[in-house]
Amino acid sequence: MSVQDDLTAVQRCLDDLARSVGRLEQQLGTGGLEMRRVRTDADHLRESVALLRESAASPGAQRRPELVSIPDTPYDDSLWIDTDDEGLGARDRRAP
Repeated sequence: MSVQDDLTAVQRCLDDLARSVGRLEQQLGTGGLEMRRVRTDADHLRESVALLRESAASPGAQRRPELVSIPDTPYDDSLWIDTDDEGLGARDRRAP
């Protein structure tokens, strides 16, 4: 199966879920906290699948992060003037 086929199958399942949640709301009412949570969770799933469908439709939009090369040459020693060695303290002072 292709990704689009899988997304379509998930969308059908979510449509079934939405219909079932609607029937439950008619039977139990919409005022309870549990029913509101189920409705909200179902809506979030629909939104998430819609975002997933958009990202799957345009695979070129997913850019890989740009690699930064780090040279093998040593750093300039002037970068480390007036710095502390981690765990050892300043260079001109003794550790306690």
